[in-house]
Amino acid sequence: MEVQFDIKLEPKDLFKFNMRQGYTSSQGIISIIVPIAIMGYTIFAGSASDIMHLIINIALALLFLFYLPITYSVRSKAVLKKNAVLANTLHYCISEKNIKVTQGEESGELEWDQIYKMVSTKNYIYIFTSRINAYIIPIHQTDGQYNQIVEIAKEKLEKYRVNMKLRKA
Repeated sequence: MEVQFDIKLEPKDLFKFNMRQGYTSSQGIISIIVPIAIMGYTIFAGSASDIMHLIINIALALLFLFYLPITYSVRSKAVLKKNAVLANTLHYCISEKNIKVTQGEESGELEWDQIYKMVSTKNYIYIFTSRINAYIIPIHQTDGQYNQIVEIAKEKLEKYRVNMKLRKA
């Protein structure tokens, strides 16, 4: 079995991947806990009575809360502007042998034993080559071949390395 399709990444695709990776890491968890702690301190420690402390604490909480999303948004746009490979259309060929990615004259092959894990979300397939690096495939660009991709992945990878479910047509 072989599945072929073309994808073109957009900044929102990289942004969503970065958000997923960022908020499942310790940095992401801290960026949620710290604003809650600051607001709790502001409310319960009585510093809400002092307007200057209130403003500083709210500003700090907002900084911690929105720092990662703003950073990821800016970084996603910059990466696509600088990286011609990611900015242009990529052709994927997923087979029992390997995953081949082609763009123009350039191509690369990813053997199944090089894959750390494959994960799907509502809108994306992530083919991880390490804990932090992944090929991002928007599902809506797979030409309705998502289930075939899942079948190949489940056949070629150990069960614990595949977190993908078949979808109803």
